Amino acid sequence: MIDSPREGSARQSGGRAARHAHRAALAHAHGAPFLTRSLKPYEVLDEEGLSLIEHNADTILEEVGIIFRGDPESLTTLKDAGADVVGELVKFPRGMCRQIIQATAPKIFTQHARNPERTVQLGDPYTVLAPNYGSPFVRDLDNGRRYGTLEDFRNFVKLAYMTPHLHHSGGTVCEPVDIPVNKRHLDMVYSHIRYSDKPFMGSVTHPDRARDTVELAKIAFSDRGPDYLDDHTVVLSLINANSPLVWDATMLGVARVYAQANQATLITPFILAGAMSPVTVAGTAAQTLAEALAGMAFVQLVRPGAPVILGSFASSISMQSGAPTFGTPEPALVLYIMAALARRLGVPFRSGGNLCAAKTADAQAAYESAATFIPTILAGTNFVLHAAGWLEGGLSIGYEKFILDLDQCGMAGVFVKGVDLSENGQALDAIRENGPGMHFLGNSHTLANFENAFYRSATADNNSFEQWLEDGALESPQRANKIWKTMLAEYEAPPIDPGIDEALLEYVAQRKAAFPDSDV
Repeated sequence: MIDSPREGSARQSGGRAARHAHRAALAHAHGAPFLTRSLKPYEVLDEEGLSLIEHNADTILEEVGIIFRGDPESLTTLKDAGADVVGELVKFPRGMCRQIIQATAPKIFTQHARNPERTVQLGDPYTVLAPNYGSPFVRDLDNGRRYGTLEDFRNFVKLAYMTPHLHHSGGTVCEPVDIPVNKRHLDMVYSHIRYSDKPFMGSVTHPDRARDTVELAKIAFSDRGPDYLDDHTVVLSLINANSPLVWDATMLGVARVYAQANQATLITPFILAGAMSPVTVAGTAAQTLAEALAGMAFVQLVRPGAPVILGSFASSISMQSGAPTFGTPEPALVLYIMAALARRLGVPFRSGGNLCAAKTADAQAAYESAATFIPTILAGTNFVLHAAGWLEGGLSIGYEKFILDLDQCGMAGVFVKGVDLSENGQALDAIRENGPGMHFLGNSHTLANFENAFYRSATADNNSFEQWLEDGALESPQRANKIWKTMLAEYEAPPIDPGIDEALLEYVAQRKAAFPDSDV
């Protein structure tokens, strides 16, 4: 029952926006599987400045060192390669890490998707956008903030699959806390494989869970041969340093599992500057590079040629409360510097996203996210985690925020193509045809190009005030709420071989049976 004309109009307006978004979702199979940038990356340091950061990173590695905690095998590997190992402290001769990485790490690599049309290239000049990662809470307008569930996890996998603006299914899109920790990785990896056919990320909470990921990936790609993973990368996984200057046993063990299987790792120091690194941009960049160099060198020693991505996640903090802050200028400068350093090293780069400290999809969320996402794109980032959904410093993922961020991702996809200088792009014939003083609305060039001339937002309202009021005066989160609901209601799973699906489910059931429900 419609209680008022405004409510009826609001539903009609929301329906139009939702249908528009759905049409875009249906077209995703025909969109580019990743972005190819024409624009040159923006630089904030010259050769002298970048060389200084590299020199300082080598000084940290040589004089201060990195702790490799709780993993004797890694200490043996590094010592045999020429590092100075005393207890768990490892010091690297100047230039050692760089030399190891540049000798074998690929500049560009392919992550194969279950659907070959969704396979991505990682490295320059490509950009791959992936959704939020790691949030224990979810939020939407209907239910507010709550712990994430497996249903939420699958919902976000489905939304990421449906949109043309994300190229990757991601990893721990949210934490399904209704499943025990020792079992939930099986449900998450299966969900990525079954409910999407885009590339995905693996579990990193324990080496055994990384092995489960590899085994599930082998099953998922078994139709391409039993040894397909030996020379094809199908899994990408996030390996975080325990900053400052520590690699712990869990991350080292997980990185080893994936490297041995020829699967890719994101070697990413996670730094809150002022708490986990110096307060300065240059100091944070040098420490980030040192930690990443040590991690990537370790991976190359485990298996030369295993794909690695240099990751950087640097945020500032409030010096009054200690709370993480986002969208501030200093982390943007770190991002630009680290992107340039990755290019100089010759490996792909990961950073950025639509990051904010806002609790809801409000104005703070919008401007802080834009202040992070614009440098992400301008810096030439190759893999963008947290491109959609991030709220509350990463503690929450928002359904409405997810949809609003997708709009920004879509605009970035147009922007990175740069300026069309073809004959059609120059449009001189249109100007000749029109002459002075005439509008271009009826021009033959306009009529030929109008459908694709400008990016069309699925969430923004560009109508007059009167039309907006008549349509229900909906704000952007309300419009986004209708869109994600429509997308999920009309979701259709990608096809999968029934035999492969059966084998996946059998593996999940067997592994779950090995753990009592009380275990965590």
